Amino acid sequence: MIKAIVFDIGNVLLPFDFSVALRKLQSKSGTESVEHAMEGVKREYESGRISRVEFLEQMRVVLQYTGTEDEFVAAWEDIFTENTPMSELVRALHPHYPLFLLSNTSDLHMDYVFKKYPTFGLFKDAVFSYRVKGFKPEPAIYETALKQFGIKAEETVFIDDLQVNIDAALALGFQAIRYDLGQHEDLLTELRALGVRMGQ
Repeated sequence: MIKAIVFDIGNVLLPFDFSVALRKLQSKSGTESVEHAMEGVKREYESGRISRVEFLEQMRVVLQYTGTEDEFVAAWEDIFTENTPMSELVRALHPHYPLFLLSNTSDLHMDYVFKKYPTFGLFKDAVFSYRVKGFKPEPAIYETALKQFGIKAEETVFIDDLQVNIDAALALGFQAIRYDLGQHEDLLTELRALGVRMGQ
């Protein structure tokens, strides 16, 4: 019996397009490739190995960024759109199951989405890479989630868009479903097959 549901964020709850941010940053950068220059710093930040202040300072240096900090943050945040069918599903599941988040992300993005998207207020708890200093698909982050949420893998549905993360969850005993933004009905079909209650 399913007793809990864990969601990834990017391209599950919120589609994102990082090229939007890259274009804005590139326009005020002295480097030829913003994406290549920022890759290492971004990973350090999302892994929790550097703080927000350190991230912003290092980004200014590696990108040779000439804009203001506010302009940088606005560009970095504004990459998401709401997946309305998924928001509706979260609202339908909320009365019946504890809902959790498990995502590779940063505090800048999480502060932004919790303010912008009311659906995030329906989640009981979350494990984020920057807090626990580990990434999916590393087993440790899933094990942290199981312990922190007080759930059992075999009684939990995990939903993610990347097969590598699904495979890691399956190896730990989760009921894991790979999500495709263009095939939302497939998710509903799989949830029903698991006996998941949605709505009234």
